[in-house]
Amino acid sequence: MAKLYYEADCDLNKLNGKKIAIIGYGSQGHAHALNLRDSGCDVIVGLRRGGKSWPVAEEDGFKVMTVAEATKAADIIMILINDERQAEVYKNEIAPNLSEGKALAFAHGFNIRYKQIVPPADVDVFMAAPKGPGHTVRSQYVVGKGVPCLIAVEQNATGKAYDIALAYLAGIGGARAGILETTMHDETETDLFGEQAVLCGGLVELMRCGYETLVEAGYDPENAYFECIHEMKLIVDLINKGGIAAMNYSISDTAEFGEYYSGGKVLPYEQTKANMKAVLKDIQDGTFAGRWIAENQNGRCFFNSRRDMLANHSMEVVGKKLRDQMLWKNDTNLDNASN
Repeated sequence: MAKLYYEADCDLNKLNGKKIAIIGYGSQGHAHALNLRDSGCDVIVGLRRGGKSWPVAEEDGFKVMTVAEATKAADIIMILINDERQAEVYKNEIAPNLSEGKALAFAHGFNIRYKQIVPPADVDVFMAAPKGPGHTVRSQYVVGKGVPCLIAVEQNATGKAYDIALAYLAGIGGARAGILETTMHDETETDLFGEQAVLCGGLVELMRCGYETLVEAGYDPENAYFECIHEMKLIVDLINKGGIAAMNYSISDTAEFGEYYSGGKVLPYEQTKANMKAVLKDIQDGTFAGRWIAENQNGRCFFNSRRDMLANHSMEVVGKKLRDQMLWKNDTNLDNASN
């Protein structure tokens, strides 16, 4: 069974005298920087000069430097920019300014797993990965809680990488909830699989198919949206709180019987499993990573066309109109899940 760490296992004092550079100030970047500073750490922010985040970080009270300057100045460099930008920024601005004994950190293992970034042997390399969007990482910290996190040490050049990684995770609040030990290899592959097969790819396709089936059968699009999309959050919240058993306890017996009777008709177990295994194989052998890297190098034509198609789909258009008319549109508990 994987090991779990909590606050008693972490020593924030291990960060005393160390300067931490947060590279990027988006959803995760701002949360890490603010939480670490509130935990008493010495934090600077590294950004592209002239970028839109520069004045935001300055307004939040941080010393902002270029990525190269921040890398030179810091002992720990946490890279929190988008996966597809990391390799170029690392090559041009971070690698030339690394020196022996520094620590290079990530919140996702993509560029290490697929060798887009190959750090020198004399630096520590670790992953500190909250399992939630940055705004939740911040909001949970502010109320004295935390978001569960993953820890992985890829390279322990100094012999102190685990201590530093655990202290870092405690600094962002992760030890309040629990820190699960893994590897960057496993985190990358399971994270990509979960996103593609279930959480994002699989879920969106399931909702879209359900919505279209009802609309094509003559039901009002608004009804279809409520039944196949809006209620998804309510169901997932129940699962998040107490597992599938809690969901089944809360729904009607009719709904639970329908789960058992029709679920396998919609997603035939053997065929769905075979399709998922094919997705996992693409992730494991690098096929997906290669396609994503090439997509970014070639203008993102497929990515942009699919994003436009989704934005113009009836379920998105109808959903926006409904949300604009309903009281829940002002719900301040909804978090931005961007990276």
